[in-house]
Amino acid sequence: MAARPSVIRAASLILGPPNSFPFVVPSRHARLFSTTLRNQRPELSSTTTPSASAPSPSNNGTANTRNTGSRTGTTHFGFQDGLSESEKTERVAGVFHSVAESYDRMNDLMSFGWHRVWKDHFVSSLNPGFSSTTPPKPQRILDVAGGTGDIAFRMLHHAHVLNNNPSVHVTISDINPSMLAVGKSRSLSLPASQQASLSFLEADATAFPAGSVADNSLDLYTVAFGIRNFSNIPAALSEAHRVLKPGGVFACLEFSKVSNPVFDAVYKRWSFAAIPLIGQLVAGDRDSYQYLVESIERFPSQDQFRRMIEDAGFVVGGDGYENLTCGVAAIHKGMKPL
Repeated sequence: MAARPSVIRAASLILGPPNSFPFVVPSRHARLFSTTLRNQRPELSSTTTPSASAPSPSNNGTANTRNTGSRTGTTHFGFQDGLSESEKTERVAGVFHSVAESYDRMNDLMSFGWHRVWKDHFVSSLNPGFSSTTPPKPQRILDVAGGTGDIAFRMLHHAHVLNNNPSVHVTISDINPSMLAVGKSRSLSLPASQQASLSFLEADATAFPAGSVADNSLDLYTVAFGIRNFSNIPAALSEAHRVLKPGGVFACLEFSKVSNPVFDAVYKRWSFAAIPLIGQLVAGDRDSYQYLVESIERFPSQDQFRRMIEDAGFVVGGDGYENLTCGVAAIHKGMKPL
């Protein structure tokens, strides 16, 4: 059933501009700051039930072991529980093969177009390319689950144009070749200098292929609207910790838990009633959009995800997250200890 016009109007009124916060202007070693309200709502379900816990960081700030072995844990796919991690990976691949060409439109529907504002703020808060030295220091950035290039292209523009640092290289990593194909096609419209600073990697972020991303090699690891689809989030966080340099930053932008109960009710009404129907009408694919709505509902709360980031060995400052538009989305940051 489609959302009633009154519901859509109410959501438009409630969805005010994102919370305004000062932008971070960090060097690698700058203190991470975060903001906003804590969300005390409990998680609806665990993200994964592994047979063995993800490797814990050692005292020197690097992962003890690498997650390259097979995993036999169970997880969920939307509201379906009891799936193996490999089965979830296959199902998620099917979803994103289906929606690759309409991915931006999907995010427009799920966020009323505000995902574009959130992404701009996310990149600005990270200030890629900033350097206090002349010439500016080179930086290596990995954008995970970034197939269509939305975040990577913004970071290249910010680094090369706003911070005048052409020594910033961004790798777009995605497990899905259809998503990467969209990003590669879109990248052809970038300036030549930015195209030369961009590469693509087809990989599973829970265990990068051997030799593809070296230990302690990255200044910044980003993932936007993707980590909730991973089959094993703790394993992905462990991999992020492994590949970042000491002082490197993990940054995640993801749909989250709404802090205002009235707005939460309106937002869920829109999400579950309207988005799958529009997916069917616009893209001929109701099931994929139904999964994407359910995946948001199953993702951990802001506080729970903060604890997962800390458990992976990252240092988190303040609340550890910044709510956007009352918590419809949130930015999480953590630093690998020096």
